[in-house]
Amino acid sequence: MRNDNVALLQLCSGANVKHNLAQIEQQIKPLSDTVKLVLTPENALLFADVESYREHAEVQGTGPLQQAVSEMAQRYGIWLLIGSMPLISREDPSRITNSSLLFDDQGEIRARYDKIHMFDVDINDEHGPYNESAIYQRGEHITVVDTPVGRLGMTICYDLRFPGIFQALREQGAELISVPAAFTRLTGKSHWEPLLKARAIENQCIILAPAQVGVHGTCRTWGHTMAVSGWGEIIKKNPLTVSALPLNIRRDSLILIREQIKVVKHNRFRPQLTSLIKKNTNQGKE
Repeated sequence: MRNDNVALLQLCSGANVKHNLAQIEQQIKPLSDTVKLVLTPENALLFADVESYREHAEVQGTGPLQQAVSEMAQRYGIWLLIGSMPLISREDPSRITNSSLLFDDQGEIRARYDKIHMFDVDINDEHGPYNESAIYQRGEHITVVDTPVGRLGMTICYDLRFPGIFQALREQGAELISVPAAFTRLTGKSHWEPLLKARAIENQCIILAPAQVGVHGTCRTWGHTMAVSGWGEIIKKNPLTVSALPLNIRRDSLILIREQIKVVKHNRFRPQLTSLIKKNTNQGKE
C-alpha cells in the first residue's frame, strides 16, 4: 500500500498556458489518495518571454490561471503549490512579481511568496545574459505557512544561493522548505545538488525541490527534481523524466537531528537575523 504524502512535479513548461495546466493535471491524476501536498517548479504555468509574463500577470485572488489551479486543487483534494507565476506586485501595481502561490484542498490561497533574489547573471550559456530585474520587482517578505505535512517555508530558485533566507525561514519554524526551480543546465550540473544538500544540513529542514527540465525557447533547464532530508541525504530524485516524484515525508525525522546539533541555539548571528525577520516577515496571511 502506497503511503506517499508529497509529490514533486517535474515539468517542461512553455508559452502555452493551457498545455502547461494540462501537463500538471496529467501528473496529478495518477497520484495516490494519500498525497496531501503537490509542488510544481518555477514558471510552472508560463515559461516564455517578458511580454507574455506581463500579459498573463494576475492580481492575487482573481484571474483565469488562479481559477484553473484552484479548481484543480479542489478536484483532487490536494494542497497545490504553484512554484511561480507572474502576479501584480503588492508594492507597485505597475510592476509584476515572480510569485509562489499555495492553494489548499478547498482551492483557497493560503500563502504567497514573491521571489526576493533576482537572477541577474551572465553565465555564458546559449541563452545569453539573464536579467530578472528587468522583468520583475523583487519581493519584500519571507513566508512560512502550516500545511497538512508540516510547516513550510517558501523560496524560489536563485534564492537557493543565499543561506540567510533559509536561516530566517528556520527561525520562523520551518520544517520543510520549497525550492521550485528552473535551474539552467550549465549551473545545475555543478551547483544544484550541493546547494540543496547544504541548505538542508545547515537548517535541519527537509528540502522539496521540484524542477523544470528540457528546452524552453533559448533556455535549457537541468531538471533533477529531488527531496533532501534534514541530514543532507537524498530521499528521492527524478533526474530527467517529465513526471511526478511521489514520496513520503516524515517531519518527525527532524527531531533527533535538531536535538543532536542545536544550530539555531548556537548561531552567534541570531540577533541580526531576528531583526531582519521582524522587518520582513509575511506569515502567509493575505
